[in-house]
Amino acid sequence: MGTIESTTTSETGYTSVSRVGDYELTVDAANEEGPTPNEVLVADYVSCFIPAFRVGGDKVGFDDLGTIQVEAEADTNERDNLEAIRFSIAVETDLSNEEFDAIVERAENICHVHDALREELHAEIEMDETAL
Repeated sequence: MGTIESTTTSETGYTSVSRVGDYELTVDAANEEGPTPNEVLVADYVSCFIPAFRVGGDKVGFDDLGTIQVEAEADTNERDNLEAIRFSIAVETDLSNEEFDAIVERAENICHVHDALREELHAEIEMDETAL
């Protein structure tokens, strides 16, 4: 199994800079110099789910889904804890509801972030039927 290593530094305030491999990410709990941790988590979830959705599509016979766009929305409570996440997915390829659902089911089993989140925070996923 692999190892993921990251170094995160906060020099002042609520901003921290994480270094993962050759990449750097600025996260700011105050949302002044970068996205908040919750915003990064939601974006990370989507960024993991899209390739999982593509693999799921390939597994059910769609080797090229074309452009995929996900509008993600999350709710937080009064303590700023995530309470719900929703994805609205638009896919360039025309999919029936049954095909979409089959791909989503496979993607949920592939996406590592989906697997890591507590079950009540798994995204509610719907198909956005507007053409891309």
